[in-house]
Amino acid sequence: MNVPVWVWAVTVVAILAMLAVDYVGHVRTPHAPSLREATRWSIVYVAIAVVFGLIVWAVWGGQYGGEYFAGYITEKSLSVDNLFVFVLIMTSFRVPREYQQKVLLIGITIALVMRAGFIAAGAALIANFSWVFYLFGAFLIWTAIAQARHKDEGEEFKENAVLRLTRRVLPTTDSYVGDKMTAKVDGKRFVTPMLIVMIAIGSADLLFAVDSIPAIFGLTQETYLVFTANAFSLLGLRQLYFLIDGLLDRLVYLNYGLAAILGMIGVKLLIHALHTNELPFINGGEHVEAIPEISTPASLGFILVVLTITTVASLRRDRADRRAAAAEMTSPTNPVKDPE
Repeated sequence: MNVPVWVWAVTVVAILAMLAVDYVGHVRTPHAPSLREATRWSIVYVAIAVVFGLIVWAVWGGQYGGEYFAGYITEKSLSVDNLFVFVLIMTSFRVPREYQQKVLLIGITIALVMRAGFIAAGAALIANFSWVFYLFGAFLIWTAIAQARHKDEGEEFKENAVLRLTRRVLPTTDSYVGDKMTAKVDGKRFVTPMLIVMIAIGSADLLFAVDSIPAIFGLTQETYLVFTANAFSLLGLRQLYFLIDGLLDRLVYLNYGLAAILGMIGVKLLIHALHTNELPFINGGEHVEAIPEISTPASLGFILVVLTITTVASLRRDRADRRAAAAEMTSPTNPVKDPE
């Protein structure tokens, strides 16, 4: 896939313009977005990502278009899982709802910059060391098993090393000072919890990138597609947070769906590693081509089917649980004490 420098430049400028629209048009005046606003802008960002994918399809062909869409959908579905942690962080830091947009946007900006570094490093490793596919594949399969076994009942947010170091180094105010990140108290400059929670969001997403970057490299090795799929999935994350905030706890089977997707990509990476094998202790350093690779259309179809089944099954389970709870409340065996 030949991507001229000017195309990279135009893409980066377009992404920066989208960020500027968010900073100037959405978070400059603190407010909690309505469901209508969140829905409208979520549709806009998804539409932009889809149009970009169609452009890739038209200019570079169906193979790369399919790889982009597979990567974008995977990153988008993984970002929904990330939102659970964002909710925990917001709750833990008691962020006022009208300030949450700003927290998310700056956290996402931090994450975008860090992921660009991850992507550049991953691309360099893949270009020079084909055995990296073995590591990525094994790691994703291990992550898939951990995801399937994960239970989040009663889970609470735990500060990571980056956040603990920040608290020790920087003096922090006890409460929020509007949406300011720093404030003067008795003539001294302090950081506010607003900055701390932004660092929490950004550093948490850095941990998520450890899973998502190898996953998308399993779907495409084109650095341009990896970067754009990540960028477009992150840019719409703020709106998605407010759109499905109340629905997150209803996606009870999401971890199983993500486990299946990560597991499939892990297997795909291991097969690709065998096809490009250069390790002397595997097949004498020769390529292993007996196992056919998983095609991009097959990967995309699998991802769509798994997400559909996961969503439908989750909503049906939630509906059944609500009906059971309602029936129990109205059951004759559930005595209601008469007021005295």
